[in-house]
Amino acid sequence: MTKKKHTTKKVIAKPKAIKLNAFKFGLAGGIISAICISLCTIVSIFGYSDIQSSIMMDMYSIFGYSTSWLGVLLGGIYGFLDGFFMVWIFALIYNRLIR
Repeated sequence: MTKKKHTTKKVIAKPKAIKLNAFKFGLAGGIISAICISLCTIVSIFGYSDIQSSIMMDMYSIFGYSTSWLGVLLGGIYGFLDGFFMVWIFALIYNRLIR
């Protein structure tokens, strides 16, 4: 009796790239950015970071930002907008490239 040999080929499928939801991805980036800018402003109010304060003043002082409690709110809003649009554009470009 001869045994029949079964040969099977292992096929490795290329995984599909997952599309990102650009709006939700941008929203997450905006929230994280707003929290970071607000916390950095609070730290600057208490005088712990002069360099960080000057960098944020260079970026946002045109729009009324200052190292104050109002600056915490304005910095959070500006940080959200910056973070949202940067990450949203990143997700859109990524979705175009995976096609």
